[in-house]
Amino acid sequence: MNIEAIDLFCGAGGLTHGLEQAGVNVTVGYDIDPACRYPYESNNVSRFIEQSVLNINASEMLDKYSSGAIKVLAGCAPCQPFSKYTQRLPKDERWSLLYSFSRLVREVQPDLITMENVPEIKGHQVYIDFEKSLIEQGYFIWSKVVFCPDYGIAQGRKRLVLLASKFSEISLIAPTHQKSNYVTVRNVISKLKPIAAGDKNSSDPIHKSNRLTEINRKRIKASKQGGTWHDWSEDIRLECHKRATGKGYVSVYGRMKWDEPSPTITTQAYNYGSGRFGHPEQDRAITLREAALLQSFPENYQFVDSKEKIFRQVEISRLIGNAVPVLLGKVIGQSMVNHLAQQDNPVGLNS
Repeated sequence: MNIEAIDLFCGAGGLTHGLEQAGVNVTVGYDIDPACRYPYESNNVSRFIEQSVLNINASEMLDKYSSGAIKVLAGCAPCQPFSKYTQRLPKDERWSLLYSFSRLVREVQPDLITMENVPEIKGHQVYIDFEKSLIEQGYFIWSKVVFCPDYGIAQGRKRLVLLASKFSEISLIAPTHQKSNYVTVRNVISKLKPIAAGDKNSSDPIHKSNRLTEINRKRIKASKQGGTWHDWSEDIRLECHKRATGKGYVSVYGRMKWDEPSPTITTQAYNYGSGRFGHPEQDRAITLREAALLQSFPENYQFVDSKEKIFRQVEISRLIGNAVPVLLGKVIGQSMVNHLAQQDNPVGLNS
């Protein structure tokens, strides 16, 4: 079977890399962020196009598929408009991205579709409209909130995954792991070279740790794995935590646990104070390489050109935190491959 995919909102290539590992040929990835080009093209066979989904038309997309190929369209739109932290705000203009994805589905008529986003998206009208449009076009839909550790990802990330098929009922493959054998932080990052806060590994430009202020050095030294700032002495607590309104904010300034999956990796994972991003043992925040590994990127995945003289920490962290975990992409791809194997001589329906 010749299965070809186009990856909208491709980012640094997490989904693309996973699909390729599953045997899906990704022909092109679209994104508006120029910073995505180097990691996307350096690690994947696919080509990167810097272009907004708002401006893509069906004819140019159809040109990216081979004649007779089974066409897959993937669209993991930016999740920020739908997250629990912003869902009470006025409608974000980025909602239009999902409507544009829906438009391209109608115009291109791919054989298979996948979308990944935060679980909260299901409560928004734009998602309801998206599913309704797929049903009206004859797609079989499967959608469910997926807990990433159930698929071998060492990160407690929850994501809504949607699969749709023109052929027949489709679903994600069964979970590969359960709590007794979840992949843990220790499994993923313990073999990396130890470094101090503010230090770096000369052989890996993104195995570099953020500096800590003196007060934060004291805080992380006083922190226990899986603990909170309640473990600190009164003199090093933040003023906001001393007030009644701040006592519930316990998921910051914490250490990860060695023998459990990590918290959700965000775009601020390099920052000790932005979540439970303290290394389980070393007195520092996790490095960008450790964040990427917890996102299931391979250890040799390149995010920066070694010739660059400026280290763009915030930019790289954004690419890593916004990515679809590679292993989740592989699970999605494997689910599609298995689905097609169950069909009688599947070919592209609109070739």
